[in-house]
Amino acid sequence: MGLLRKLFPNLPDLTGIIMWGGYPILMAIIFAETGLLVGFFLPGDSLLVTAGVLVNADKMNPMHLPPFVNLLLLNAVLMVMAIVGDAVGFMFGAKAGPALFNREQSFFFRKDHLVATQKFYEEHGGKTLILARFMPFARTFAPIVAGIGQMTYRRFAMFNIVGGVGWVFSMTFLGYFLGKVMGADDMEKVIYLVIAISVTPLLIGWVRKRFFSQPDSPRES
Repeated sequence: MGLLRKLFPNLPDLTGIIMWGGYPILMAIIFAETGLLVGFFLPGDSLLVTAGVLVNADKMNPMHLPPFVNLLLLNAVLMVMAIVGDAVGFMFGAKAGPALFNREQSFFFRKDHLVATQKFYEEHGGKTLILARFMPFARTFAPIVAGIGQMTYRRFAMFNIVGGVGWVFSMTFLGYFLGKVMGADDMEKVIYLVIAISVTPLLIGWVRKRFFSQPDSPRES
């Protein structure tokens, strides 16, 4: 637990951030994480689950709606922001092109994440846009890579909508129903559970690459 607090010092503040900013701050963060190159560090999964927990506890309800109706409204708004965010990322990638890979890594630009997402895209194709929604390192960069790869916008839009709807729906409903079981007082436990779920694909990929990948065959001279 102490290590997690050091790695994620902002987690205890998520509840306060959402309750302070409400819908506008959630909309801004979801858009930034999916649509802006510098949004890769934002805690989208944890934020969505926390919002679901707060909606269940009726602690984020500016329109005084029944909790489940409020949850549906929250989903509709954030799904739009997630879809629009990816569309912006796609257009940026299409405009920047392959030259983006020549950009030096910095605090605001993680070239290693971009390259890793590119490799994942080469392996999984358009499905990357759906799978990446649940992979923190790839979520921001997947639509950019699709744009660089000149995917047709019609095909991109299909994967974008499915991914955006599935991601927001699954995370907020997970928080809503976990909130019913665990209660708002167990917020941190819920968030740590989401973190564990989020990093699981990365761990599986690392294990497969480390222990199950076939070594390159020696080239004939």
